[in-house]
Amino acid sequence: MIYDLTDEQQSIIDISREIGEKKIKPIRMEYDEEEKFPWSIVEELRKADIFGVYIHPNYGGLGGGGFELVLAVEELSRFCGGIALCLAASALGTFPILLYGTPAQKKRWLPDLASGKKLGAFCITEPEAGSDATATKATAKKDGDYYILNGTKTFCSNGEAAEIYSLFFSTNPARGARGITCFVVEKGTKGFGFGKKETKMGIRASSTYELTFDNCRVHKDNLIGGEGKGLFVAQATFDCSRPGVASQALGIAQGAFDEVLAYGRIRRQFGQNILSFQSSQHMIADMATAIEAGRALLYSVTKAMDKDLLAAVEASEKSGAFVADELRKGSAKRWTKESAMVKLYCAEMAMKVTTDCVQLAGGIGYMRDFPIEKYMRDAKITQIYEGTSQIQRNEIGMTITKELAKK
Repeated sequence: MIYDLTDEQQSIIDISREIGEKKIKPIRMEYDEEEKFPWSIVEELRKADIFGVYIHPNYGGLGGGGFELVLAVEELSRFCGGIALCLAASALGTFPILLYGTPAQKKRWLPDLASGKKLGAFCITEPEAGSDATATKATAKKDGDYYILNGTKTFCSNGEAAEIYSLFFSTNPARGARGITCFVVEKGTKGFGFGKKETKMGIRASSTYELTFDNCRVHKDNLIGGEGKGLFVAQATFDCSRPGVASQALGIAQGAFDEVLAYGRIRRQFGQNILSFQSSQHMIADMATAIEAGRALLYSVTKAMDKDLLAAVEASEKSGAFVADELRKGSAKRWTKESAMVKLYCAEMAMKVTTDCVQLAGGIGYMRDFPIEKYMRDAKITQIYEGTSQIQRNEIGMTITKELAKK
């Protein structure tokens, strides 16, 4: 397919693919088995300026948008979805600052995130608040110019590796969803610690931690978007970040497909190459079509989103207003439906493709010393985090219903 990539966009793909082929592929099995965080790959991405592909040059980034980010995440995920998450999870933690940060907050945090000097993380999930993020129990109590944070967050990707965390606490429990507020909390802040490190089915090279807060004091300057605006911050973030999960899923599917084709070329049964059987060819045709359909949807949506986002970023640099506010002024459209569609389709596609790759490979596909089963394990999480596939269907259905009501 022809996607009319610029030279810089093609360069992002080429550099990410080279890192994947030369640096990630040789270590991915070891890092999965031992659950090691990929600091060596973080350093490669730092040197290549990949962490800043979607951040404005005023903060040390390359000035691209969500499209440039998904190009990098897709390529890295072709080799290991877990290792690629060091980039994707950092971007997730960055979006609240990019969208709702004041000029001072963006100057304070974005340069280190753009360079990869510090990794970002995002966490809204709690033991009793998963898909229902409005059930937040962690609290932030005002105390002069500070807020006192107490509670527990769970399933934080980039866990202990990050240094800049976008987190959500209730500043007014009586107001429910309208009482949730977003804060940036930096690693090392007194009262902020780490609990359990999770042992996972897949993406095992990504560290997933419980975060604990025991009378953790953060200054009011760390509040993002305004008190009680946390749900708006989270929703705007997911609109921008869900295509990133889709690109991870797409890369995982493509990587598994690459591996099974390479294996199928040399595997013989009943006196012939297994790819020569019509049943195999039908599976290959379905997988190739699904992957390319996912790529076309992902690329078209992120390119369209970037027209609004990049214009809003530039307007924000001139006005000092939130990027999110400039987005609303520039376009009445939200991209909730489309970003949910992209995540839903690519996640479901990746699970189907990787399962079929295991099936096509046969017994060897089920073995831990062959990479295909890892792709299948890694694909599963894309149906769950940043909103399950069921939540994405809710988002799509509700948006369509609202659109009909306006006609």
